[in-house]
Amino acid sequence: MKTLVKTFATIALIAVTTLTMATEKITRKSDKALINLSTPEFALDHYVAVTTKGESAGIEQLFTDDFNQKIQSKTALTNSRSEVIKFFNKQRGEKLNCNVSAQIIEKSADYMVAKVTMKFENFTMTDLVTLVREGDSWKVAKSINSYK
Repeated sequence: MKTLVKTFATIALIAVTTLTMATEKITRKSDKALINLSTPEFALDHYVAVTTKGESAGIEQLFTDDFNQKIQSKTALTNSRSEVIKFFNKQRGEKLNCNVSAQIIEKSADYMVAKVTMKFENFTMTDLVTLVREGDSWKVAKSINSYK
């Protein structure tokens, strides 16, 4: 009888563990599909949320395949799409303590250039963001950061 109880307890534990892991995977996959990038303004708003509010949903679909980020400082750095996505995934849930403003510099039917300014206590970061239309959605193609 004890063996039967242990067997049922083990089966129940395996079932609960499997269901928990499956639910976690479904939640992560659905996060990618829920982002509306149908306008450049929506894409820019989501980019700002990813960079300043720790949003992680839709990161994969936010950037073009050839996206790159340039950081202009004492030593210029360039980050690839995969490096930026990895960084933002690590920053999930982290909110920056800064005031953010976004200004559209130029806009056409297929691309938009915007200036995102993040004012921190001791410095200001300016991010020039280029967005392009790919099919029915807008994506971030390039980011150039500078600091004052």
